Amino acid sequence: MNKSLKGGCFCGSVRYSFEDDDYPSSNCHCSMCRSISGAAFVSWMAVPKDRFKYTKGKPKKLESSSHGSRYFCKECGTPIVCLLEEYPKSIYITICSLDRPEEYEPKGDIYKEDKLPWEFNF
Repeated sequence: MNKSLKGGCFCGSVRYSFEDDDYPSSNCHCSMCRSISGAAFVSWMAVPKDRFKYTKGKPKKLESSSHGSRYFCKECGTPIVCLLEEYPKSIYITICSLDRPEEYEPKGDIYKEDKLPWEFNF
């Protein structure tokens, strides 16, 4: 049996857990992820919905497009998950909302064409 991964928001109002596995993950450079997070990209992990559960609180829903919804803590604003109509069996978790995000390096990049030209130019 795999270990349980845990995570949540900055203030602790929302907590979640799911079974660890080798899930698809990536850094998303799309303009929507940048606007929602205020960062150059957001790192996501795709987890089967039936393995994910909230263990404390519930996030606030934001209809971010005609085909997707994002969920964040209504107290501190931490982005938690995203649901996409085109992938109804998955929930996309922000890797940095995990308790130990350093253990889950994204495996690639998506929407690279939207990547900011100054990203990693230091």
